[in-house]
Order: sequence, then C-alpha cells, then structure tokens
Amino acid sequence: MDIITWIVVGLVAGLLASAVVGGIGYGLIGDIVVGIVGAVIGGWLFATLGVSLPFSGIAATITVAFVGAVLLLLIIRTLRSGSRRRD
Repeated sequence: MDIITWIVVGLVAGLLASAVVGGIGYGLIGDIVVGIVGAVIGGWLFATLGVSLPFSGIAATITVAFVGAVLLLLIIRTLRSGSRRRD
C-alpha cells in the first residue's frame, strides 16, 4: 500500500476505535498513529489466530486495523488507570 492509503486507513480506524472505546480521541495525528499501529496489531492477531474476513480490499484492511486499534486503546486505558491507582 502507498503512504496515502496507510494514512487514510489509520485515520478511519483510529477515529472509529476512539468512538467505540470512548473518549475524545488523540487528535488527527494521534488517531492516525493509533490506526496504523492498530493495523499492525490486528494483522498479527488475525494471522496468529488464522482468522480471515469474508470480504477483501480496503474494507477488510480498515476492519483489521479497527480491531487492532480497539485492542490497543483498551490496553492503553488499562495501563493508564493502573498507574493512577498507585499514586
């Protein structure tokens, strides 16, 4: 994929994940980064579990990135709430 596609997929997945997990998001650049890192996590997770989607193309890419981004945001939220309890 070219860089523009990565940015668009990252933005869409990051925005959707922020909306699902709750919160206001991390800004434009932050949501793109969350979406791109989510794509890597989602790709690894789907490959490891042997899961494939019944559709392909950009929709499948965004779906995998979205799942990974939600997982990433849940991990970040857990780590942040855990660090607040120690204080």
